[in-house]
Amino acid sequence: MTDILSNIGIGLPAFLFVITIVVFFHELGHFLVGRLFGVAVETFSIGFGREVVGWTDKKGTRWKISWLPFGGYVKFLGDADASSKPDKETLKTLPPAARKNALHLKPLWQRALVVAAGPFANFALAVVLFTVIAMVDGTYAAPTVVEKIAANSAAEAAGIRPGDVVLSVNGNAVPDFPSFYNAVSTNAQKPLQIGIRRDGAVMTVVATPRFVTETNIEGGKRQVGRLGIVPKIVGVPFITAVTMACGQTWAIVSGTVSYIGQMVTGASSTSELRGPAGIADLAGKVAKFGFMALLGLAAIISVSIGLLNLFPIPVLDGGHLLYYGCEAVLGHPLGERAQEVGFRLGLALVLSLMLLATFNDLVRFNLF
Repeated sequence: MTDILSNIGIGLPAFLFVITIVVFFHELGHFLVGRLFGVAVETFSIGFGREVVGWTDKKGTRWKISWLPFGGYVKFLGDADASSKPDKETLKTLPPAARKNALHLKPLWQRALVVAAGPFANFALAVVLFTVIAMVDGTYAAPTVVEKIAANSAAEAAGIRPGDVVLSVNGNAVPDFPSFYNAVSTNAQKPLQIGIRRDGAVMTVVATPRFVTETNIEGGKRQVGRLGIVPKIVGVPFITAVTMACGQTWAIVSGTVSYIGQMVTGASSTSELRGPAGIADLAGKVAKFGFMALLGLAAIISVSIGLLNLFPIPVLDGGHLLYYGCEAVLGHPLGERAQEVGFRLGLALVLSLMLLATFNDLVRFNLF
């Protein structure tokens, strides 16, 4: 409990910063594509509940920040509520001049693009953030170039010098720093034959990684092998940074899908799910590593939010796309009763997931 309270000072602002960016760009995707197709936007809200501050633009859209910062919504003309269910009565009574501006009276393909724009805006945001991070922070030289050697370290004892290029470990090529890191960290107290290139000559030195206790971002500790080498960081050109960012974004998508599949089959635990309190706590811990680290967390959460919203669950964007898919096949929208049942089931599922995530937070904080 003490750790939680001590983290609130930085965790709450960090959480609000991250969630506001992610939600804003998600809703901005819906908003921009809706406006592109001439849909009237009544409300653009960051957060739910009572309005804290807001203003109305020249086109009549109410932009506001609401007091419950766990999401947001864009309410289009003809929407019944924040979930974008069609308001049948309003749509029936709209004057002819306004009907062309109602989302639910637009062609099917336009409605689908408006809905899909939110999640894909999240993916685009992640690519932008990862690109910025790569260009600001740089990346490890590949293959690994020794920048510095820690005093009295295993690397110093083995005769490794700054400027050496690491080529292999025990005869296995290590083309980049992550592969070199893994080879060393898992072989503490074991003599390793390190292949290096120095001044154009290839040679082998024997180094024995020493046990070092590392603390991860969650406070967990583990012992790993370390040589005491600081790798060289190099700049990343823009095109390379974008390519890396796309790869990172795809890796998160595929990893998340894999994890969800494992949860469904029981191969993985649901204990990793986090609610708002857990994300706020994580944001506070990440923020201590610097602003770039916080942007990295925002990118990861943006991908997760985008992917989650594509799941075919009514009340989420993917649920609307599912209904539109049924409409495309049937030639007409699903009946009101079928849609209403779907929305209720979807809402129940989403609330159940939120309760599970909140329960995990309580267990994680030793409050349950």
